[in-house]
Amino acid sequence: MQKKLHIKVGDTVKVISGESKGQEGKVLTIDRNKMRAVVEGVNMIKKHNKPSASNPQGGIEEKEGTIHISNLMVVVNGEPSRIGRKLNDKGNLVRFSKKSGEVIK
Repeated sequence: MQKKLHIKVGDTVKVISGESKGQEGKVLTIDRNKMRAVVEGVNMIKKHNKPSASNPQGGIEEKEGTIHISNLMVVVNGEPSRIGRKLNDKGNLVRFSKKSGEVIK
């Protein structure tokens, strides 16, 4: 059974520590085994590509690296907030902002 995380793909998150501290972006992918996520425009790395048939020139590609999910906070209404879970009126577990109490879709 996989551990439930406080972030999901598509969430807007803010980096709270590390070299990219303060940056915001949308979560593109999550690796649950390594507890890491790829966030749009955050933790940019340069990848050196050898020339190949599909890319005869080769060159240096800049792309997003992974960042540990403990360094990310979900942004709700423009403010980073801790996330809790509670049962809604239908009996389903939903995420909510601990700062504003608002349910996160």
